[in-house]
Amino acid sequence: MGGEVFGDDYLVISGVSGIAEAGDGDITFIANPKYMEYLDKTGASAVIVSPEIEFDKKPLIKVENPYLAFASVVTLMTETVRDLFGISDMAHVHPDAEIHPKTAVYPLAYIGKEAKVGEGTVIYPGVYIGAEAVVGRDSTLYPNVTLMDRCVIGDRVIIHAGTVIGSDGFGFAHGGTERVKFPQVGIVRIDNDVEIGSNCSIDRASMGATWIKSNVIMDNLIQIGHNVVVEEGSIIIAQVGISGSAKIGKNVILSGQAGLVGHISIGDGVIVTAKTGIPKDIPAGQVVSGYPAMPHRKWLKAMGAVSKLPEMRKELEKLKKEVEELKKGKGDAKS
Repeated sequence: MGGEVFGDDYLVISGVSGIAEAGDGDITFIANPKYMEYLDKTGASAVIVSPEIEFDKKPLIKVENPYLAFASVVTLMTETVRDLFGISDMAHVHPDAEIHPKTAVYPLAYIGKEAKVGEGTVIYPGVYIGAEAVVGRDSTLYPNVTLMDRCVIGDRVIIHAGTVIGSDGFGFAHGGTERVKFPQVGIVRIDNDVEIGSNCSIDRASMGATWIKSNVIMDNLIQIGHNVVVEEGSIIIAQVGISGSAKIGKNVILSGQAGLVGHISIGDGVIVTAKTGIPKDIPAGQVVSGYPAMPHRKWLKAMGAVSKLPEMRKELEKLKKEVEELKKGKGDAKS
C-alpha cells in the first residue's frame, strides 16, 4: 500500500477488523484522532496510521491516507474468486444473444435477443437484460436488476439489487387538457468502474443518451431523469432526485435528499449538502445548502438567525409596546 513498516515486518496478518473489535492476527487502522485512545487498547496485531503517529508497542504501517490504505487491504483480504460457471439451464437466454463463455448467468435470469454480456461478468437470479442491451467485462448485476432494451453498461460496473436502468423518461406533450406521452427512444449509457446502489431508477433519454460517466458512485434510492449527464468521479448519496437534462460536473457531491430541477448545470467540484433544493445553475467549486440553495456559509448564518426567532419576536413585541407608549405620551402632551 506504499507505506513504511515500523516494527515486525515478518508478522502474518490473517484478518481485518475495526479497531475496537480487532483481535490477534487482525490489522486495523486509525484515521480519526478521536480513536487514538484505542491504539493502546486494541487487540489488533498491527495498525495502519498516519506518518506522525509514534507508538512502539505494536507494528505500525505508516501511510499518508490510512482510510484509503485500509480499504485496499479489506478488498485484498475479502475478495472472493468469481465462480464463472457459465449459463444455468434455468436461465432464459435468447439464441441470438452473445454471452462470453467465462461468465456466470444464474437461474431465472433473462437475456434478450442480440444482447451481449462480456467476459467475467456475473448475472444474478431475476436479472432482466433486454434486447440489444450490452454489459461489458467483469461487471456484476445483483438480483432483480433490470436493464432495458439497447442500454449499455461498461466494464467493472456494479449494480445492486432492484435497480432499473432504461425505464421511460417522464416526458409528456401538452394538448389542451390532454397529456400525450412523448416517445422515449434514447438509451442509458453507464461507463466503466461505476457502482450503483439498490432500488435506483435511471431513465432512458427521450433522444440520445442519459449518461453516467466513469468512476461515478451512486447510493441507494436515487432517481436520475432522462438525458441527465453525470461527469466522472461524482458521488450521489441516497434519495437524491435529478430532473431531466440536468448536467452534473466532475467530482460533484450531491448529499442525501438533494433535489435538482431540470435543464441546469452543476459545475465541477460542487458540494451540495443534504436536503438542498437546486433551482438554477451552480458555478464550479461552490458549497451550497438550503432551499432554495445558497452559499453554505450564508445558509449557516440564516439558520443561526432562525434559532433565535422566538427571542427576537419577544424583543420586537416589547419594542412595539414601548413605541406605542411613546406615541401615547406625545399625544397626551399635545392635548
